[in-house]
Amino acid sequence: MRILVLGGTQFIGRHIVATLLAAGHTVSILSRGVSKDELPVEVERLRGDRDLGTKGLASLTGRTWDVCVDVSGYAPRQVRASAGMFGSTVGQYVYISAVSVYGDPQHLPVVETVPLLPPAAEEVTEINGETYGPLKVACENILRKAFGERCTILRPQVVVGPHDQTIRYAFWQQRAMQGREILAPGDGSDHVQVIDVRDLARFTTLVIESGLGGSFNLAGPRLSWSKFMSVLGAENVVWVSAAIIKSAGLTFHELPLFRPEGSASSGLMDVSNEKARDAGLTLTDPMITARDTRMFSLSADLTGALSPERMAALIAVARAQGAD
Repeated sequence: MRILVLGGTQFIGRHIVATLLAAGHTVSILSRGVSKDELPVEVERLRGDRDLGTKGLASLTGRTWDVCVDVSGYAPRQVRASAGMFGSTVGQYVYISAVSVYGDPQHLPVVETVPLLPPAAEEVTEINGETYGPLKVACENILRKAFGERCTILRPQVVVGPHDQTIRYAFWQQRAMQGREILAPGDGSDHVQVIDVRDLARFTTLVIESGLGGSFNLAGPRLSWSKFMSVLGAENVVWVSAAIIKSAGLTFHELPLFRPEGSASSGLMDVSNEKARDAGLTLTDPMITARDTRMFSLSADLTGALSPERMAALIAVARAQGAD
């Protein structure tokens, strides 16, 4: 099949492109040409800037593809332009959304029928913690209206794996590798859930080759934090209670992936993948994800927001309270 990937050079996109190529498909990408590009030579590079609307898609004029995979659509104006151009020139539109569209769900586990957040207004362009979910909802709505059953919405959990340039997973991976004492948040009973980027890429290829429409949550195994620390190979673990963490003013930014049960958006660590598994989603063993991410982390220059000094201070507080 002839497939256009909007984006493609970064983390999720490069894995999707690699998987599509391995399956024998012909792949073109649209990017600004700014990010580092390590894709194979057989990938056709087309240049454009989606922030410019239809003007930014000029290099695609007159072209047709069997499928468009949208990895880089974050704002309504970006997606509205591509939807308008590809309405009759692509057979299927696969949109990479996010579980953030559910906001702070109370119905658990989170299934595809859980109500979505209200969509962001058309003029909203700033992407932050508050707007990200509503922006994705707005984009989903545009694409469903334009493509109907020819639209596939993929809502991944936190995506991790090799070439992930965020610190969310690597923060814990790096500290586990150091062998020194590691602050472990909570008491081990809270939960963390991620999806290996390679599982996302394989499922994207599957829905393309099968012509599957509809919406799918993509989430990996739901692990307790105690199990997660074990998967990472952390040996010198010191549990620091949620109360200590809260009193210290630490957030999801300083302690990525930690959402204690009952806290804001903690439901997004309880996402059902049943529908996607029934459709063919396969999951990488968390030990393999940890191993392969560890290998990447050894050469990646990734820095977390929580300094070793502050981590040590919190561990000292936890120990003092335990002694009391």
